[in-house]
Amino acid sequence: MLTAREVSMIIEGIGGTLWMVLMSVLFGYILGLPMGILLTVTGKDGIRPNAAVYKVFDVISNIFRSIPFLILLLLVQPLTRLILGKSYGATATIVPLTIAAAPYIARMVESSLKEVDHGVIEAAQSMGASNWTIIFKVLLTEARTSLIVNATIATNTILGYSAMAGACGGGGLGDIAVRYGYHRWQPDILLITVVLLVVLAQIFQMTGMFISRLVDRRRVE
Repeated sequence: MLTAREVSMIIEGIGGTLWMVLMSVLFGYILGLPMGILLTVTGKDGIRPNAAVYKVFDVISNIFRSIPFLILLLLVQPLTRLILGKSYGATATIVPLTIAAAPYIARMVESSLKEVDHGVIEAAQSMGASNWTIIFKVLLTEARTSLIVNATIATNTILGYSAMAGACGGGGLGDIAVRYGYHRWQPDILLITVVLLVVLAQIFQMTGMFISRLVDRRRVE
């Protein structure tokens, strides 16, 4: 039976996890969405091919996606301390989560935009549409369902990363699972945190799929 203090701690952990995940997704898309658009536009089949620009962002994306998150978490601790004055807790974990998420999101955005029928792009070009118009009114509009589905996948991936961050004092449910469930061997708390993480993942998944179906239905109409 959980004590009142433990219940309060778990509720706080849920809030910390949601704070980390949602803010990391937001900042991840602020960085990753433009990067994904650049990768698409400057690619070999893009509307403005540029091998040099594509190669730079391609290498950056591949390097950061290749680093295991726990190692990245440790590597960016000096940067986290520089920005926030500390390298532990839910807010501090947003920094490495964002750095890990941005290149991953960029690749997912690139994948979604490349699914757009090239004939639609050519039709827009033949009507004199500018590159900016094609990006915002053709690529992003036509790929919106895929973008939402991939955003759902990215959110659940970041949720998993946030739980791993608990091994290094990252805060949230992952931190509770490690400190109390593992180090103090309280299996009830460990089980509860795992169940809550699964529930959060399902909520994110169901919400994302609902929005994607809603958007897709409007597109058909």
